[in-house]
Amino acid sequence: MTTRATRSPRRRTVVALAVVLVVLVAFVARLIDIQVVNASQHVEDAFSKGMQTTTTLEGARGTIVDANGNPLATSMLRYNVVVDPKLAEAGMSLRDDTGAIVKNDAGDTVMVTWPEIAAEIATVTGQSADEVRALVDDAYAKNPESRYQVIRRLVSTAEFRELDDLGIPFLSFEPVASRSYPDGAVAGNIIGFVGSDGEPLEGVEKLQDSCLEPTSGSIKYQRGANGVTIPGTAVEKPAVDGGTLKLTIDSDLQWYMQQLIAEETDRYQANWGGILVMEVATGKIRAIAETDSVDPNDPGASKAEDRGSRLLRTSFEPGSTFKPVTAATAIEQAGVTPGTTVTVPDRMVFSNGAVVNDSEKHATQNLTLNGGLVTSSNVAMSQFGAMVDPQTRYDYLKKFGAGQTDGLGWSGEPERILRPADTWDNQTKYATTFGQAFTVTAVQVANAYQTFANGGVRMPASLVESCTKANGQVIEPKLAAPERVIKEKTAKEVSLMLENVFAQGTLAEDVALPGYRVGGKTGTAQIPDGHGGYKKNLYFTSLVGFAPADDPKYVVLTVFDEPKKQRMSSANRSVFKKAMAQVLTHYRIMPSGSETPLLPVTD
Repeated sequence: MTTRATRSPRRRTVVALAVVLVVLVAFVARLIDIQVVNASQHVEDAFSKGMQTTTTLEGARGTIVDANGNPLATSMLRYNVVVDPKLAEAGMSLRDDTGAIVKNDAGDTVMVTWPEIAAEIATVTGQSADEVRALVDDAYAKNPESRYQVIRRLVSTAEFRELDDLGIPFLSFEPVASRSYPDGAVAGNIIGFVGSDGEPLEGVEKLQDSCLEPTSGSIKYQRGANGVTIPGTAVEKPAVDGGTLKLTIDSDLQWYMQQLIAEETDRYQANWGGILVMEVATGKIRAIAETDSVDPNDPGASKAEDRGSRLLRTSFEPGSTFKPVTAATAIEQAGVTPGTTVTVPDRMVFSNGAVVNDSEKHATQNLTLNGGLVTSSNVAMSQFGAMVDPQTRYDYLKKFGAGQTDGLGWSGEPERILRPADTWDNQTKYATTFGQAFTVTAVQVANAYQTFANGGVRMPASLVESCTKANGQVIEPKLAAPERVIKEKTAKEVSLMLENVFAQGTLAEDVALPGYRVGGKTGTAQIPDGHGGYKKNLYFTSLVGFAPADDPKYVVLTVFDEPKKQRMSSANRSVFKKAMAQVLTHYRIMPSGSETPLLPVTD
């Protein structure tokens, strides 16, 4: 029979065991909370108390590619390996796989000596152990308080991670971003470049930095009092690489155009020259070549004025290249046709006292609207333009881009002048009919001819195709909507007259491309002298056209600033012909299936 006395010790034992079990469960729960559930929070708490080391992880700057995906700018992330000589000479305690300090049989901490550590580092860096030791030993010998010595520069990210995994407390890393431009100066003035600190300084490198800029990450380690990393405490915030910027430029075509414009600029002794190629159906710029072009790998080798894009930062009076705009305006607003005629002397004094001269003396003749373009007569185009009131002509000039931005958003865009119609003086009322008294950019001239070639619809000019972020998101630029500038019938009539400029004018022999119908116009613009007048016998010359004119695919614009050997726009004939021929060949454009219909020049 069990008595109360015998039950009491047993009950106490059971209670004691229950208490122990409850305490044990509480400890286990707390351990799970600390090491599993809220592990990251406790690590962060330790970090906030200063028991940490943080290593910055640098993302790579984004890649710039051409329209076909060929790299134009790439980045490589490298690291400088740094040792603290003062700590290195003391060595470090040996730890096992769990992170515990290893002790010998006598209970003393087993130390790893600096020579042993140097040998381990050398297996990753590719140096000899003696080389690593010497770099640190020499620094320590010169200054026992030395805390900084680079032992290897520009190791790869893989090598950085391997070295970091060694857990050496006196080893640190300096991230170094390196930018490379595989094609050198090809499209250099458009791509731009970055400074030695990685900051973008020019071109799309700067303008599209929001696409290309990486986001830095970090690795945080909790360290013990001796500076050794405590296993399992690493918290990593990954770096995010910059996006891939895709341009509309065709790098192969760009290379050719740069070689060509360099040769032709030297041939005609111009200050500088440029070629712009635009796709008719899209407004995309496929080449924008100019002299001189900077090599982004070494921008310091170029003069400051050669490091940006002159084509995108220069405005000029378009001259005769904008006479077709006057023709389109007269067709739509005055009811004229390509066959409408006016009487044209070589010099005319208008009723308001304005005087207009043709570039060459000639007998008085009756020229058609087509003839006014073919002969590039200022007197004829002034008369056709005067059939429309100034405000309406102003509106058409504006619709064709005069006085407006070109939509590229380029830094350092030039001032564009188009004064309100109610401020035009007597001479300006006529000068605007043949491309004077207002300014445009090269992109705007090309865009005007893209509009004629595209049935009267202007497509926004563009240099950027897309930005693909590191997560795969594709962002396309916000462009202006296509705009109908003139009627399709008007565009076809003006385009045919521009064909006649090539077929019947002075361009016929010099610029003809066998098998292809081509339309276009030359321009010779006076250059302001900075004192209210114009430079004498020095001009900004251009030639712009599209082909095949019966099914237009591409616009080519060539410009020269002050050609000395041949001062008028005839200097552009050679470069235009070669450039257009290369474009048609490069894109394998089929020849025209017919000849240009000839329109009357005189009545």
